[in-house]
Amino acid sequence: MSFTITKHLLVPKHSKVSDAEKQKLFAAYAITEKELPKILKDDPAIAALEAEPGTVIKIERNSPTAGVAFYYRVVANG
Repeated sequence: MSFTITKHLLVPKHSKVSDAEKQKLFAAYAITEKELPKILKDDPAIAALEAEPGTVIKIERNSPTAGVAFYYRVVANG
């Protein structure tokens, strides 16, 4: 039996951020990559993305007040 974790109801959508979107994010919030929370490279939610350390991941969560809320994480080695 195989199970795809990204299809689970409680796992929000994860996607890689392009370099252009990454620069806009850093400029908008006056932050650097080091100031983002980390997500491990071997996290099951991003395993299919084949993300390398330093890649920024965008997480889209449903929110009762905002509709959709966006969170960002930077990939770190496990």
